[in-house]
Amino acid sequence: MDEFSFIEAIKQPFYRNQQIIRGIGDDAAVFREPYRDVVTAVDTFVEGVHFSRKTMEPFHVGYRILAANLSDMAAMGAEPISYLVAIVVPSSWSDNELKEVYRGLATIAKKYKVDLIGGDTVIGAQFVLTVTINGAVERGKARYRHQMQANDLIFVTGTLGDSAAGLSILLDNKRTNSVETSYLINRHRMPTPRVPFAREMARLRCVALNDISDGISSEANELAQASGLTVYLDENQIPISKALAQFPIGDQQMFKLSGGEDFELLGSIAPSEWDKLKEVAQKSATQLTQIGFVKDESERNGKVFIKSDGDYYRLLEPNGYVHRS
Repeated sequence: MDEFSFIEAIKQPFYRNQQIIRGIGDDAAVFREPYRDVVTAVDTFVEGVHFSRKTMEPFHVGYRILAANLSDMAAMGAEPISYLVAIVVPSSWSDNELKEVYRGLATIAKKYKVDLIGGDTVIGAQFVLTVTINGAVERGKARYRHQMQANDLIFVTGTLGDSAAGLSILLDNKRTNSVETSYLINRHRMPTPRVPFAREMARLRCVALNDISDGISSEANELAQASGLTVYLDENQIPISKALAQFPIGDQQMFKLSGGEDFELLGSIAPSEWDKLKEVAQKSATQLTQIGFVKDESERNGKVFIKSDGDYYRLLEPNGYVHRS
């Protein structure tokens, strides 16, 4: 299939968002946002680096990269609107496999009501998929990591470690027909970005957010460093799924602290707003757990400490995934 035929094949018949003035069909897309701040993010998946044929079907590659983009929008408190796709296709990939990538993209795009408005397709030696997402947030209401404040409560959505456990199962060929195994694999291949939760949070003040793409040990340190404050976590309060509980304790700890790619939200909020946040979680059907607190301690600011048993807090280094070798 040539490039132009492929563009016609993936082109949406209509756009779901009125902000989009022009999508696929010209040299660039146009969208209009008169009263909101525009938020944009980009993610890239490279075959052999971010995924392999052993762990991902083409459908999951498309689904998962847009899920990562949507999670970035949620972490910024933004409403996702549209996305663009740039793809490098090697000769080893068939037309049907490429269509499956776009079917994965379209499936999650439909679920979260975002529109494909353009992109580029080229032939190359290695499969590379890049997605740029556009969103918007009420002026001055974007969520930033540095907004964390002393005495805030630290919270997390969902459960942690599932994606890393699912990847471990796929890599070790430990697949069974058990419900737990299927759940963990699905959490790796088709994560759930917390867009509805973030949308409902719009009315709350002074919330700092970070999405858990690299592991909570990394994301918590990013919050501490951005705000110049000290984060204290209780490992026993970090939520895990029943499916993850089947693993040895050491694996559970590694997966939930350093595994990453759960695309849950880690954040902080003032104690006075906690009850309102619980209402948001209930309204958006999101599991919410308080896992720590924030202090202003000059000798420890910019660092994260965690306790497992008793009252002793140890330093938690950022040891999740790092995006370069």
